[in-house]
Amino acid sequence: MEIYEWKKDVKLICQTATSFPDGIKDAFNTLQENTPNCEQRTWYGISSQNEDGVIIYKAAVNELEDSEAEKLNAESFTITTGTYLAEAVKDWMKDPQQIGEIFTRLLADPRLDYTFPCIEWYNKSDDVLCLVRILD
Repeated sequence: MEIYEWKKDVKLICQTATSFPDGIKDAFNTLQENTPNCEQRTWYGISSQNEDGVIIYKAAVNELEDSEAEKLNAESFTITTGTYLAEAVKDWMKDPQQIGEIFTRLLADPRLDYTFPCIEWYNKSDDVLCLVRILD
């Protein structure tokens, strides 16, 4: 677990999964079908709990131009600058359960900002960085 400083807001185009975890793959597939130039984009996962404790998951990619999500009639979200706790998963496809285990650890930190969702940043082809925002 390390401290990660997110230095620039990133605007995202999102697709909400119909269920968690079963609907995640379909959400990413739908997002890819409905968003042009996916090979030029960075992929993200966003998750949070609703009032009933149900996990809401969104597959996401970065916008390549301003207001792109709106132009595509898609959901949007912005990852804002701030201080995050982070832990990397190498070759996550071999054991996707690692991601949930890491978030369980990250979410137990007393500095957690409960108002902001968990972020998965697929910044390399086989690696993911799991992030939760913490209070300064």
